[in-house]
Amino acid sequence: MFIRIAFLFLTISLLFSDSPRSSPEYQKIQHRLKQGWNTWNTRSVTQHVLLPQGFSLNIAFKQHYFLEEKYLREVLIGRRTDNAEYVRPGPHTLDGSYTSLELNWEEVDTRINSAHIGDDLVILITPNSIPKNKVKVILETGMLWNRKGTLHRDKKSLIARTPGKLIKIYTTADIVDDDPYFDINTPYLSIWLDGEIGISTGKFRSLDEIKAAIQKQKNNLYNESDKYGTLADAYIAIQTGIAWNLIYEPKYDRVVSTVGRLWNEEYGGYCLFGWDNFFLSYVCGLFSKDLAYSNIIDHLDGKTDGGFIPNDNRGNGSKSFDRSQPPVGSLMVKEIYKMYPSDWFLELAFDYLLNWNRWWEKDRMNEGLLSYGSTPTENPFNEPVFGTRTAAGYESGMDDSPMYEGVPYNKDKKTFELQDVGLNSLYIADCKALAEMASILGKLDEKKELLDRANKFLSNMNNLWDDDAGIFFNYRTDLGTHSKRLSPTIFYPLLADIKPEKRAIRIVDYFYNADKFYGKWMLPSTARDDPSFKRQRYWKGAIWPPLNFLTYLSLRKVRQYNASAELSEKSMSLFIEEWFRKGFVSENYSSITGTGDDASLSSDRFHSWGTLFGIMGFIEKGYFPRPETVLIELE
Repeated sequence: MFIRIAFLFLTISLLFSDSPRSSPEYQKIQHRLKQGWNTWNTRSVTQHVLLPQGFSLNIAFKQHYFLEEKYLREVLIGRRTDNAEYVRPGPHTLDGSYTSLELNWEEVDTRINSAHIGDDLVILITPNSIPKNKVKVILETGMLWNRKGTLHRDKKSLIARTPGKLIKIYTTADIVDDDPYFDINTPYLSIWLDGEIGISTGKFRSLDEIKAAIQKQKNNLYNESDKYGTLADAYIAIQTGIAWNLIYEPKYDRVVSTVGRLWNEEYGGYCLFGWDNFFLSYVCGLFSKDLAYSNIIDHLDGKTDGGFIPNDNRGNGSKSFDRSQPPVGSLMVKEIYKMYPSDWFLELAFDYLLNWNRWWEKDRMNEGLLSYGSTPTENPFNEPVFGTRTAAGYESGMDDSPMYEGVPYNKDKKTFELQDVGLNSLYIADCKALAEMASILGKLDEKKELLDRANKFLSNMNNLWDDDAGIFFNYRTDLGTHSKRLSPTIFYPLLADIKPEKRAIRIVDYFYNADKFYGKWMLPSTARDDPSFKRQRYWKGAIWPPLNFLTYLSLRKVRQYNASAELSEKSMSLFIEEWFRKGFVSENYSSITGTGDDASLSSDRFHSWGTLFGIMGFIEKGYFPRPETVLIELE
């Protein structure tokens, strides 16, 4: 009764707010998502939480030495601090019905597997080796996010009483009560890590019963993946890349996809990034209509008062009030609508995307075309980059790209002195995608507005074309000359339907140019003959998922299927080899070694958008609608 009343109250309150989340359809989606056991709490991947109750069972470790004791309460993937835990993530289903990881910390070397049995959770902790110095496993209880409930221990079990549900925790191992010196304020169980430990909720289950349940859910995952044939491993890896970073976000009472838990920790609990989260929404479409829809709506909900989607939207209340990121939202909404056509979703998204589209022309115009920039504005969190070239680089999504080296930032224009090929191409594609949506929704005035704007920018982009080189170059507005430093953004005009079509063929030639982009590992974020390429650090030569993905879409747009298929295969190799090697889904990869943890790189080891490298293979096999097709003919 309590839960139903609370849900009703929340729904009613949201109906009177100016938020896409007030939609009844969105509320129904979230109600379905916020159910059951999963690794919902962003702070630790060894913490299992039951929704909607908010009861937490956390697996912690205490290492005993002669004159020292260490405690590991929160476990995350990819930490690089001194003496940090090392996690090799294994398969994780989206609904948490099966999870697997390996943990190394101090003398802990163990596997942790979990599974669902109906509404119950089972966990198996299996040490790969017995620690030389003793280690305790601590099963901590908690009620998260101020949810109501009482906790206590009863002999060898833990009990949580929550509104509408009684939860009991049992273990197969012997309980150790000789050490009361834990930094814990709630009931717990202490167990020596000297053998297998089975944990179950609901009722006591033997090790054999727990192992059987885990094997059953693992088999279910692999049986599901087998439906995808040669893409079976990629299916598991992509789902895992999303699932370990799927969290419950209590501030707005929602389940949401994030790029990575380390980013969430740094940014105050969660962070939604401008173009990252639009891509993640699309990837989620492979598994869940609900999650694809809700992720888009949550992201649009983070708009600024200026009407644009910010570079980042943080749990601590901060946003990038001065800057946005590349306009890929309409493209991704269009593709999700192809997968799951619901007019309420299109209608809800359209006005937010249209306002963002208009914002670009209003705030980022630079002599007839768009440039990246940063708008001076209120800065309540005193972010130091506001109104600087650094912020303008962040708006590009390619933070320190060599394309922007030496380019002045004009504080009067609020932009780089650089008309950006990639930005203007994506913007034209954005206009056309929105025009298709407007046509479906019967918004004929908006359709005309958008097509007129697309045609204006297409015409103005002619100034960026270099006929001798056969390519569109960025243009220095301060110098009145083309800038010859290249990145894969040179392929984006293909996505914009540039005219005449013969230009497209000349652009595609650059894809096969080994001095520029072609090679075993591709696409480098800057041309191979650029002086910065050898640095292989961040956007100076490393391979990035969004660049490969947008280039792939661009090649398909002009029906260059051999090139797009090859890019898909090479991207999949990057992705799946790193997954098999270390279980990582990396933020970026070396274009020299093909690895995501190369010492020269600055790369998050587990970043959800790395799944874009694998998703192209599913497009190739027809598991997604063809991205080159339109929703509706515009002419």
